Amino acid sequence: MYRLLDGLSIIEASSFVASPTAGLYCAQMGAEVIRVDQVGGGLDYDRYMRTTEGRSLSWENLNRAKKSVALDLHSGEGRELLVELAAKTGQLITNFPEKSFLSHAALEARRKDMITARIMGWHDGRQAMDFTVNAASGYPLMTGPEEWDTETAPPVNQLLPAWDFITGAYTAFALLAALRHRDATGKGGEVRVPLGDVAIGTVANSGAMAEMLYRGGNRERLGNAIWGAFGRDFTSRDGTRFMVAALTDKQWRALVSAFDISGDIAAIETKHGVSFAAGDHERYVHRHELFALLQDRIGRHDWPEWERRLSAAGATFERYRTMHEAASDPQLVTDNPFFGPPTDNPSGFSYPSPGAFANLPAQDRGAPEPAPYLGEDTEQVLADVLGLPGGAIAKLIDAGTVGTSDKDRI
Repeated sequence: MYRLLDGLSIIEASSFVASPTAGLYCAQMGAEVIRVDQVGGGLDYDRYMRTTEGRSLSWENLNRAKKSVALDLHSGEGRELLVELAAKTGQLITNFPEKSFLSHAALEARRKDMITARIMGWHDGRQAMDFTVNAASGYPLMTGPEEWDTETAPPVNQLLPAWDFITGAYTAFALLAALRHRDATGKGGEVRVPLGDVAIGTVANSGAMAEMLYRGGNRERLGNAIWGAFGRDFTSRDGTRFMVAALTDKQWRALVSAFDISGDIAAIETKHGVSFAAGDHERYVHRHELFALLQDRIGRHDWPEWERRLSAAGATFERYRTMHEAASDPQLVTDNPFFGPPTDNPSGFSYPSPGAFANLPAQDRGAPEPAPYLGEDTEQVLADVLGLPGGAIAKLIDAGTVGTSDKDRI
């Protein structure tokens, strides 16, 4: 953890992926993020996959470095406590509906300069999740083998909930922008970030929307080839599959050198009257002929030889790994300073812990912090933020309005 956001306290009332991600990124930069959940756990508390003891590994990782408060949000008193916590700190991250008890109007009535960062489904209020938004984006119908028939091919969903994670990152950025504006003007406000707008906006930002409108139709499926440039997966003689890419002249020259195909490349260039060193276009147009050449050459040697040659040439490549392999890969994880030592996780399962993605060479990254137990910080937060005396908190606990640590629930 870095300490860039020391002194900033944020209340988070959220579930699933996008909203907890926004809080996680703020916490990893040093903000005090206080996540408030329903007593017993919210909608995502038991999200798959769980350990044999019943702890969600998803929840554990999305809530690192946060504090946890458990309130009975079905009760008026529990809701009042959450509203008061948000108003006291002055900033809230949530994916609760605008028309819920956490409406910005209700919060602003308590604090004029309140900032609410609210993640929504669609901009018009309709519900959405990453996988439904992705269906609308067009990407699943452009994904899959090149030989699939355009009219009958099924969609291919992606495993990574990318729109959720992009939305979480954008929400953290938007919250900090709103805080800077408040510092300059004294004005708060609500920042709404619709998941659907992040998805279709990203499609537009990438140029894909303009491309489809310009071509008057959809892009063809490309299998594992890179759109508009040179790159694809290949298989060595020993069956190892790896990816190579050449988006620059330097990368292209490195591939030609590593595979020792300069003569073959010259013959293809002469045949078509082109130069592959001139840029992406010709390499992409003639990709099938180039792919066949490379696969023929790659199939003559085992992976260790190609890894040696590609590395020596300075090429851009990577071997395909299973995720289980990646999780214990020295370069990616075990020898990577981005990962700290295993932390004292609520699940009791010990594994490498990721820190902030950013690398600030002049500052100490600090060790990653574990997620809290649900309700672990309830009493401290109610005392420190709301100033409630111990007796009042004890009465709330006895009434079931607030919950304490569930460390011993299993």
